[in-house]
Amino acid sequence: MRWDDFRASENVEDRRGEGGGGGFPGGGMGGLGIGTIVVVLLISWVTGINPAILLGGAQQMAGGGQQREQRVDPETQARRREAPTDRAGQFASKILGNTEDVWKEILPNQTGRQYTPTTMVLYQGGTRSGCGMAQAAMGPFYCPLDKKVYIDLGFFKEMQTKFGVKGDFAYAYVIAHEVGHHVQDVLGILGKVQNRQQNASSKTEANQLSVRVELMADCLAGVWAKNSNDRWNSLDQSDIQEALNAASAIGDDKLQEKSQGYAVPDSFTHGSSEQRMRWFMTGYKSGQTKSCDTFRASRG
Repeated sequence: MRWDDFRASENVEDRRGEGGGGGFPGGGMGGLGIGTIVVVLLISWVTGINPAILLGGAQQMAGGGQQREQRVDPETQARRREAPTDRAGQFASKILGNTEDVWKEILPNQTGRQYTPTTMVLYQGGTRSGCGMAQAAMGPFYCPLDKKVYIDLGFFKEMQTKFGVKGDFAYAYVIAHEVGHHVQDVLGILGKVQNRQQNASSKTEANQLSVRVELMADCLAGVWAKNSNDRWNSLDQSDIQEALNAASAIGDDKLQEKSQGYAVPDSFTHGSSEQRMRWFMTGYKSGQTKSCDTFRASRG
């Protein structure tokens, strides 16, 4: 993937150095240190709760409100807003910047909605979010309460060492997926789905709604990739395969089979490997937001 010419985003909040752990394959020491995403997905499987909801959505559904972030002094605020100088931080910033350039252009044309960018928070180990405490073991996530994407860049190292997934575009797909959740938020989809989940008649029904949300985010990542490549010519077929490898590796069926030897489809919260790959390619082939309506599709 050719990303060096992408514009770096100004909407990056770098909190690294305020915690521990982190890294980038080929670019320094890494490792999550406090577990893997498998652990979180297992918790999600047992409880039927989306990992992002585990951060604080459950508290909101129970009647709580948005948690206040700790106040930080002006010097810390200024430091957090400095442009990253390391390769991993620059990569994340430029991928975010490219998603901004793409969605700012295509969302109004395709949906009539203006795109307001999300902020990406880079952290190490743990940090406070609008949805509660963010921890690296949970993997990257989007918090709709403060409209921010949270990511410990050590997750990319985890993808490589735990799942055998590597490559710049595989990592870009992860960021684009979380930005896809922000696009859903801008379109008013996340709030509607959360209301439906609260009124779901069973855990299985709530899980199915969660799967549809996640598959839509995969599709929106594909829409971004298509439009970005059309304009910047940054991808080749091997890059697309990297994204498909990532989507396959983190399918619920493969994660459950790896952890317990079998899969329980009714407990899926993100979708199977086949579903995640198929919906990413649906978005990539069409380049159209409307192709990502997983709630109207006859199958997930």
